[in-house]
Amino acid sequence: MSELAREELSALAAIYCEPGACEVLAASETHGISFRIQISVKELLDTDVLLNLLFHLPVNYPSTLPDISVNSDQLTRAQCMDVKDKLLEQAKKHLSEPMVHDLILWVQQHLKDVIKQSATVCNEKTALSKGTEDGIWMLLLHLDHMRAKAKYVKTVEKWASNLRLTGRLMFMGKIILILLQGDRSSIKEYLILQKTSKVDVDSGGKKCKEKMMSVLCETEIQSQHKRFQTFEIKEYSALEELQKEFEAAGLKTLFSEFVPPLFK
Repeated sequence: MSELAREELSALAAIYCEPGACEVLAASETHGISFRIQISVKELLDTDVLLNLLFHLPVNYPSTLPDISVNSDQLTRAQCMDVKDKLLEQAKKHLSEPMVHDLILWVQQHLKDVIKQSATVCNEKTALSKGTEDGIWMLLLHLDHMRAKAKYVKTVEKWASNLRLTGRLMFMGKIILILLQGDRSSIKEYLILQKTSKVDVDSGGKKCKEKMMSVLCETEIQSQHKRFQTFEIKEYSALEELQKEFEAAGLKTLFSEFVPPLFK
């Protein structure tokens, strides 16, 4: 993590100093730093929109652009994606200089315009994307455990819903699998959330991040794969039941390659 990144984060923490406004999610010398900024922005009808902006600054930031994720309960997923795309466009103009505060100021000033433009092109995008599977990816994750199972499950359901991902959260004995399908950008955003958010509790009951997750497979959906229409939580009493779930979705090879080894 560069000295510039450290100084910028320190400045952001001083500016956004209210409880919950600035939260560091992860920091290391090898992977950079991830943090969340929460701001309130005026929308088209002058109503307040609560925006959660997730930034990941790579180790060679600001020579490399940050990863950005945008979430809001008051905006649609498409609108959040449009805001993210606009922020990345702005980020390119600030390459090689600290930019996060400038990006936050930009979205505060231009959110109305982005939402207005998003509404204008919405029908066009729908027409263009209808009937195509371009960019649809699949992700298979293995979790070691869930101590706060009810809260963890609710969080995964919310992320899947917000990102318009379908699939299964599967429990088979001590084995926990998450199988997701959706836009590649949404898959990547899910991974960021899964790695950087405090989704569980440790042995002392303190909130903690997921540190024992394995990405078993991340690949583009093929013609033989069936699309899940919803996201569901399922429990299986036997390995054969779990296998049938995969086979029904055309994922027999995926199951054979990655699931049986987990039981050894």
